[in-house]
Amino acid sequence: MRQTAFILAGLVSAASIALVGCDVHKTQEGKVDLPKYEVSKTQEGNVQMPKYDVDAPKVGVYTEKETLTVPKVNVTPAKDVDDNKTAEKK
Repeated sequence: MRQTAFILAGLVSAASIALVGCDVHKTQEGKVDLPKYEVSKTQEGNVQMPKYDVDAPKVGVYTEKETLTVPKVNVTPAKDVDDNKTAEKK
Protein backbone atom coordinates (compact mmCIF):
# COMPACT_ATOMS: atom_id res chain seq x y z
CA MET A 1 0.00 0.00 0.00
CA ARG A 2 2.79 2.37 0.90
CA GLN A 3 4.66 1.60 -2.31
CA THR A 4 1.53 2.38 -4.34
CA ALA A 5 1.26 5.77 -2.63
CA PHE A 6 4.88 6.58 -3.51
CA ILE A 7 4.38 5.53 -7.13
CA LEU A 8 1.20 7.59 -7.40
CA ALA A 9 2.91 10.62 -5.85
CA GLY A 10 5.81 10.26 -8.30
CA LEU A 11 3.47 10.10 -11.29
CA VAL A 12 1.53 13.16 -10.13
CA SER A 13 4.78 15.06 -9.59
CA ALA A 14 6.08 14.14 -13.04
CA ALA A 15 2.81 15.17 -14.69
CA SER A 16 2.72 18.51 -12.88
CA ILE A 17 6.32 19.27 -13.87
CA ALA A 18 5.50 18.45 -17.50
CA LEU A 19 2.47 20.75 -17.45
CA VAL A 20 4.38 23.67 -15.96
CA GLY A 21 6.50 23.93 -19.10
CA CYS A 22 3.50 24.13 -21.48
CA ASP A 23 2.57 27.42 -23.09
CA VAL A 24 -1.23 27.65 -23.61
CA HIS A 25 -3.01 30.34 -25.60
CA LYS A 26 -6.78 30.58 -25.98
CA THR A 27 -7.52 31.08 -29.67
CA GLN A 28 -11.32 31.16 -29.65
CA GLU A 29 -14.01 31.89 -27.06
CA GLY A 30 -16.58 29.24 -26.23
CA LYS A 31 -20.28 29.81 -26.81
CA VAL A 32 -23.42 27.86 -25.90
CA ASP A 33 -26.82 28.61 -27.42
CA LEU A 34 -29.34 26.59 -25.46
CA PRO A 35 -32.60 25.65 -27.09
CA LYS A 36 -35.74 27.23 -25.64
CA TYR A 37 -38.44 24.74 -24.76
CA GLU A 38 -42.08 25.43 -24.24
CA VAL A 39 -44.64 22.96 -25.42
CA SER A 40 -42.61 22.50 -28.58
CA LYS A 41 -39.01 23.31 -29.41
CA THR A 42 -38.67 26.78 -30.93
CA GLN A 43 -34.93 26.91 -31.56
CA GLU A 44 -32.11 24.45 -32.31
CA GLY A 45 -29.23 24.31 -29.85
CA ASN A 46 -25.66 25.14 -30.87
CA VAL A 47 -22.56 24.47 -28.79
CA GLN A 48 -19.12 25.80 -29.71
CA MET A 49 -16.19 24.79 -27.54
CA PRO A 50 -13.21 27.11 -27.02
CA LYS A 51 -10.05 26.29 -28.96
CA TYR A 52 -6.53 26.33 -27.54
CA ASP A 53 -3.05 26.20 -29.04
CA VAL A 54 -0.67 24.29 -26.78
CA ASP A 55 3.07 24.39 -27.36
CA ALA A 56 4.80 21.64 -25.42
CA PRO A 57 8.14 22.46 -23.83
CA LYS A 58 11.11 21.66 -26.01
CA VAL A 59 13.49 19.25 -24.35
CA GLY A 60 16.94 18.65 -25.77
CA VAL A 61 18.72 15.41 -25.09
CA TYR A 62 22.43 15.52 -25.64
CA THR A 63 24.75 12.56 -25.38
CA GLU A 64 28.50 12.52 -25.22
CA LYS A 65 30.74 9.62 -26.08
CA GLU A 66 33.24 8.81 -23.40
CA THR A 67 35.91 6.13 -23.21
CA LEU A 68 36.25 4.37 -19.88
CA THR A 69 39.19 2.33 -18.69
CA VAL A 70 38.19 -0.60 -16.55
CA PRO A 71 40.52 -2.73 -14.45
CA LYS A 72 41.54 -6.15 -15.76
CA VAL A 73 40.45 -9.09 -13.65
CA ASN A 74 42.04 -12.53 -13.78
CA VAL A 75 39.77 -15.39 -12.81
CA THR A 76 41.23 -18.74 -11.85
CA PRO A 77 38.58 -21.48 -11.93
CA ALA A 78 38.40 -24.00 -9.08
CA LYS A 79 39.75 -27.49 -9.58
CA ASP A 80 37.28 -30.04 -10.90
CA VAL A 81 35.18 -31.40 -8.06
CA ASP A 82 32.79 -34.31 -8.22
CA ASP A 83 29.39 -32.87 -7.23
CA ASN A 84 28.09 -36.26 -6.06
CA LYS A 85 30.87 -36.65 -3.48
CA THR A 86 30.37 -33.07 -2.28
CA ALA A 87 26.63 -33.63 -1.80
CA GLU A 88 27.25 -36.81 0.25
CA LYS A 89 29.48 -34.96 2.73
CA LYS A 90 26.75 -32.43 3.62
